[in-house]
Amino acid sequence: MNAVFAETDKQRAILETVRRFVREEVSPVAGELDRRQDPAACFSWEIVEKADAAGIRTMTLSEEWGGIGADSLTTAMVIEELAKGDVGVAVVLAQTLKLAQALQKTASPEQRQKYLPRFRDDPRYLLAIAITEPETGSNYFLPHKAPFHTKAEKTDGGWRINGMKHFISNGNRAALYLLFAQTDNKTGLADGSTCFLVERDTPGFSIGHVHDKMGERLANNAELIFDNCFVPDANVIGVPGEGFQVLAQFFPQSNAYAAATVLGVAVAAYERSLEWARTRLQGGKELIEHDGIRAQLAEMRMLNDVSRAYIHRAAWLSDNPEAGWDRILGALPKVFASQSAWKVLTWASEIHGGYGFMRDVGLEKLLRDAAAFLHSDGVNRTLLLKAANFMYSD
Repeated sequence: MNAVFAETDKQRAILETVRRFVREEVSPVAGELDRRQDPAACFSWEIVEKADAAGIRTMTLSEEWGGIGADSLTTAMVIEELAKGDVGVAVVLAQTLKLAQALQKTASPEQRQKYLPRFRDDPRYLLAIAITEPETGSNYFLPHKAPFHTKAEKTDGGWRINGMKHFISNGNRAALYLLFAQTDNKTGLADGSTCFLVERDTPGFSIGHVHDKMGERLANNAELIFDNCFVPDANVIGVPGEGFQVLAQFFPQSNAYAAATVLGVAVAAYERSLEWARTRLQGGKELIEHDGIRAQLAEMRMLNDVSRAYIHRAAWLSDNPEAGWDRILGALPKVFASQSAWKVLTWASEIHGGYGFMRDVGLEKLLRDAAAFLHSDGVNRTLLLKAANFMYSD
């Protein structure tokens, strides 16, 4: 377990590449993109293409498929660094990185052969997962006995899908979607749903509303609409009716990656606050010379470091479950990281005083971005209940 907390030479080299990418390609444009009124216009294909050129977009592909085979711990480290530049960019890439892992684990050999080369070779090839619906947002986390409203009916050679998903990250940008639809209407979504691979240009599949979000604006979230959308049997992942077995393959990493994303925002806020405290004068001396500010900065650093340790432990154990995986690690790291980040951001705002309220300083953007993860990737109260069910059920 000690190795979890020590960066390897390979990880250091990867992280330096990511930091350079963030410094040169993300930070200079994130503020301007965030301020665009049209939510779809906040997204940048140029950033995605530059991430591909740097090897980030495909890093979780195995060497066999043209990636570097980044493990979950390394990926979590990378996501934190991306989020320090912009949380939306981190979300765009984190979704793609984790789903590339999922495809390699759960897709059939024929599916991998068909889709992974396309993903590898197209610098704009992003991935999305379509689960959330207006009335089933938390149901699949616990899970609840209610079914998905998106239905798939068996027909000759495949399935006819009707329904709608919303809040889907990369929803209007992805080339390939992992869609979860109800295939057994007599049972709940945990026992009667199926995972389908749906290509962007599939007839009967269209993009609906692009959500206008308070923060995390460089990532687009959108509605997905299915109107008699035909998906062939060859695009079923796993066994019909066992979609949740597919989800189980990447839920652990998904929670750690979400936690790493919001941690990156908190680290950015802490670093800005530290710099501000060293240059801003109040009461005849720098802010950092005031004991209350020094103590608060120390607490901010502590919270970030504890979040990181929790994330790294969960990420490493998700790849090495035999070393002591606990199911609560697939729920609680994001809760802790997002709650801690919210404290860090509110304290950072106080340290900046009136300047923290001004858009040109950039702190209000970080506050809006951090707010997303009180709900994103599972509402915190839902995740706490999920963990409690793991802990206290017979």
